[in-house]
Amino acid sequence: MSQPNPKVDFYFDKPSPWQEAYRELRKIALRCDLAEELKWGNACYQFEGKNIMLIHGFKEYCAFLFFKGALLKDPQGILIQQTKTVQAPRQIRFTSTAQIKKLSKVLQTYILEAIAVEQAGLKVQLKKTSEFEVPEELRRAFKTDAKFDEAFHSLTPGRQRAYLLFFAAAKQAKTREARIEKYREKILSGRGMDD
Repeated sequence: MSQPNPKVDFYFDKPSPWQEAYRELRKIALRCDLAEELKWGNACYQFEGKNIMLIHGFKEYCAFLFFKGALLKDPQGILIQQTKTVQAPRQIRFTSTAQIKKLSKVLQTYILEAIAVEQAGLKVQLKKTSEFEVPEELRRAFKTDAKFDEAFHSLTPGRQRAYLLFFAAAKQAKTREARIEKYREKILSGRGMDD
């Protein structure tokens, strides 16, 4: 059993509707001999320096998020893909501390499998940038502006994916067009969305 990291204690002490649930999840994680760290403002659990999972909360639920959850077997059918664009991580969501206690042994099994996945060096096969949908509005922009087309395709694959996902997420064509125009100069200068 691992020891709690005092640097992470504040995460479990800060006011939250999930405070009791977080503490229960912490007990389960530490029983699996994982190192506890603070990452992205959340309690993160590592095996030999590799991220295995973290605890995080939202308005309606709290969760374990497994970084390579797509590789877990999920015999209980409890792993959730947050959105269709999320490739590797998977969540197990909870709405009560009682639910966590009831699933305690199952959760330990999932954690141990996640550790085994990491030990085996398995990697999630991520979609290539070319496999992502290119919105029609972006295709039109490429056809009418060769420099824009060239600049976009000169971006790193990660930057291209970020733009593709952001543009495609808009439900209306007008919004997709506005997003493309808003980021045109960044793309032309070779920068990503957050640069």
